[in-house]
Amino acid sequence: MCYYNGQRVSREEFIRLMDLEKAVMNYDFLDQEIHEGFNYGNIAVLRPTEDKCNFDIVQMEWGFIPNYVKNREDVKKMRFGYKDGAGKWHQAYTTLNAKGEELLLKDENTGREKMFRKAALERRCLILSSEFYEWRHIYRLNKKTNQPLKTADKYPYHIGLVNKEYFFIAAIWQNWTDKETGETVDTVALVTTEANSLMKQIHNSKNRMPTMLPDELAWEWMMSDLTEEQITELATYQIKSNEMEAYTIEKEFKTTGTPTKAFVYEGVPELTYEV
Repeated sequence: MCYYNGQRVSREEFIRLMDLEKAVMNYDFLDQEIHEGFNYGNIAVLRPTEDKCNFDIVQMEWGFIPNYVKNREDVKKMRFGYKDGAGKWHQAYTTLNAKGEELLLKDENTGREKMFRKAALERRCLILSSEFYEWRHIYRLNKKTNQPLKTADKYPYHIGLVNKEYFFIAAIWQNWTDKETGETVDTVALVTTEANSLMKQIHNSKNRMPTMLPDELAWEWMMSDLTEEQITELATYQIKSNEMEAYTIEKEFKTTGTPTKAFVYEGVPELTYEV
């Protein structure tokens, strides 16, 4: 889920609201309506400075790469799957997202820290977003049996916050080095939480949503020295449904050139916004 993300932020508005005195020319990358996660490209991230008194806006590769992954070939295998020498297929493992409930887990048998734990403890950041996109699955009834069909119809939604041009998503980052070439890159994973009542209607196949943090909690996530309990509490924060807005868009939204334009489908139930 949450593999498509928008970052259309007015530079003037962003800098004014964040009270930043930084050169506008540094933020040319804040003008993309869709970042498709499975392209594993760069995405805009707010990363705290070492003294945690301020932050920098940087680009990171979307798709957390663990330190134990040796080289780019192994990164490719992890992300897209591969067939080994015996012909056995190994499934892809996606690290675009990290579940908030599982960030701090340790292996029950060995006690070893799992992939995201150290980053959640030491390298928390924010993804700057203007919107994101998810698909709603609707199972229509068979006209003869009146039973739900096995295959769902899928409808894309544009999702954002009411009267907000942008918002913050909790994230964690990792600096990774290719042990063969010496390439070094900062990589990031978006944190997700259980869907609220609105997102349960939209992302009804997975019941997940990005961990969208209001300004004060976003600052805490990025800057404060947090206990493990506080980290988990923020990582699983659910924004209220009535603070969000969502509407259907064209199924070909990735190629239309107008991905945020509303499109009405006949027979798709209206969403309800609970307080």
